[in-house]
Amino acid sequence: MTNKAQSRSAARLAAVQALYQKEMEGTAIPSLLHEFHQHRLGATIEDVEYAEAEVDFFDDLVTGTDARLDEIDGVVASKLNAQWSLERLDKPMKAILRVGTYELLARADVPTGSVISEYVDVAKAFYDKREAGFINGLLDAVAKEVRA
Repeated sequence: MTNKAQSRSAARLAAVQALYQKEMEGTAIPSLLHEFHQHRLGATIEDVEYAEAEVDFFDDLVTGTDARLDEIDGVVASKLNAQWSLERLDKPMKAILRVGTYELLARADVPTGSVISEYVDVAKAFYDKREAGFINGLLDAVAKEVRA
């Protein structure tokens, strides 16, 4: 993996973590960005070294997802089957789907397959195979709609 690919992967994971934190704690976006810039991106926390993330890409994912949250939630909700609602998804799952959907909507510079596989990888950091498959299927359905 190239340094740029690694730094973008790190930015995606950090963006999911930031938006999860916003949902859990209500932290304002400027405060979140500052915290991640100063203390998370490229830092070592509890003996875990966080990869250097592409900061501008991270900022775009976080601010863009937050700014378009209603639109994104509508797109994600439309891809869930009738027995599921966005509210039923746990918060890390929602954060992954939201950032992935934002990237599919707003970042035409990133190939569809790359977006989907990156968020499947993010899901594997939190979940087992079944949930990663769910992320894959849902983002694929979103891509077919928004990138057609």
